[in-house]
Amino acid sequence: MIRVTVWYENMFHPQTQAAVKAMYPLGLPQTIAAFLERDPQVAVRVVTMDQPACGLPDEVLDETDVLLWWSHSGYDLVPDEVARKVADRVLKGMGFIPLHSAHYAKPLRLLLGTSCTLRWREADYERLWCVMPSHPIAAGLPVCIELPEEEMYGEFFDIPQPDELVFTGWFRGGELFRSGCCWYRGMGKVFYFQPGHETHAAYHNPYVQQILLNAVHWAAPTARREQLFFLHDDLGTDELARQGRPVPQY
Repeated sequence: MIRVTVWYENMFHPQTQAAVKAMYPLGLPQTIAAFLERDPQVAVRVVTMDQPACGLPDEVLDETDVLLWWSHSGYDLVPDEVARKVADRVLKGMGFIPLHSAHYAKPLRLLLGTSCTLRWREADYERLWCVMPSHPIAAGLPVCIELPEEEMYGEFFDIPQPDELVFTGWFRGGELFRSGCCWYRGMGKVFYFQPGHETHAAYHNPYVQQILLNAVHWAAPTARREQLFFLHDDLGTDELARQGRPVPQY
């Protein structure tokens, strides 16, 4: 069983919140959870930023194989301690899937070491091209997915070169974007996926749903992290350096 946690910021102006509810009557994170849980190998919980420890206390992270992260604007409201804890868990094997505007989430910036800034504008038509069809995240997908309406994200996207680029986006204004990027960090895997603006229908699209389900399976640890970890949780970076062990770098 793959244990998935969907993290949701849930910070909107009331008018936007009403539009989100109209598009996703179950709630945006609950919609994601519902289609992932159609797979009997996946169990999902939803947590939100307004819960204690931003919804990510140790006991939740201990029971998370893959963390999906949807955020919108409250990036700096996530304490540095929580962001570093998430990044550390990725280094030790937890999968991490930041969605849409979570390109600017603190844990992703820690893991990639860049600003993760980009160009953007309001809604446009997007063609999502699969440029690595042999990748597990692309399994069962057509060469191109059409999204009638999606917020435009464009280059320059300030990220390190992806270890694997699975999808690129093209918008009607001519912009291009690296829309589906994979990185390997420590013993964990990271997949950033661009579509998913809160008032558009991306998460109702069956191909987008397949991408995220594929990504969950790809990012999940191949064995329980207790078996994979070779760094003791109580050892800080200073002690690791003293012992001559590898020290995680952000």
